[in-house]
Amino acid sequence: MSRGIFITFEGPEGAGKTTVLHKLGEVLTDIGYQVVITREPGGIPISEQIREVILNKDNTVMDGRTEALLYAAARRQHLVEKVMPALDRGVIVLCDRFIDSSLAYQGHARGLSIDEVYKMNQFAIAGVMPDLTIYFDIDPALGLQRVHSNQEREVNRLDMEELQFHEKVREGYQIIMERFRERFYIVDAAQPLDIVVDTTKRKVIEFIKERIQ
Repeated sequence: MSRGIFITFEGPEGAGKTTVLHKLGEVLTDIGYQVVITREPGGIPISEQIREVILNKDNTVMDGRTEALLYAAARRQHLVEKVMPALDRGVIVLCDRFIDSSLAYQGHARGLSIDEVYKMNQFAIAGVMPDLTIYFDIDPALGLQRVHSNQEREVNRLDMEELQFHEKVREGYQIIMERFRERFYIVDAAQPLDIVVDTTKRKVIEFIKERIQ
């Protein structure tokens, strides 16, 4: 049995990646693929507990390095317990955020250095990287407007950051995409949802078919 395919979904707050991920999961399942949908931080009980600490709106004094270490710890447990076993079974894993989020948010926006956060995460991921990363690009002001107008969406500690922070996040992603351009596919997330879903679906299905030939 061949190894599964690890596809991650990245983007600033309010880009709609979570919605698109779940719609894509339904499409792939209907086609007949085995799919695991998961998220970071979280995905399994231990990592979900760490998520509650990281994103708790009361934890405003959390140090940037503490934040980065907590993300890495949640990531490690999630990989060992859920992602790697699924890939070993030959399953397609769709993951809402992965290492690139840490590089953009903590590495660049928090000013900890993309290289330093990348080195820290090498210990956590032990060489496991996405096969494909879909990046949903959106102007941070529009993304935050979407976040605060969607009453069904959880508003967490990162959503409460100033616009300047989110602009730095987007800037960080642009640096990361330049560095790892071979695995990134960029989608304009400001487009209507059905177009974003269709664009993502076509790219992912094309990628999967190429990998399993």
